[in-house]
Amino acid sequence: MPKVGVSVIIVKDGKVLMGKRKNAHGAGMWSFPGGHLEFNEEIEACVKREVREETGISIKNIRKLGFTNDI
Repeated sequence: MPKVGVSVIIVKDGKVLMGKRKNAHGAGMWSFPGGHLEFNEEIEACVKREVREETGISIKNIRKLGFTNDI
């Protein structure tokens, strides 16, 4: 079953938050926080949940920038 992934660009004081990936998909590469949308989950809720799970940070002021369709 296909999954919808989200990625979050967090900018504060001119700095961008990135982390080094640990799992099999892109392990060792730098990336923005993110993950997969759960069934019936709103995108904004997914973004908040994934950032909280990965960084411990609570976010607000979410803006949608765009999307890709990577098959």
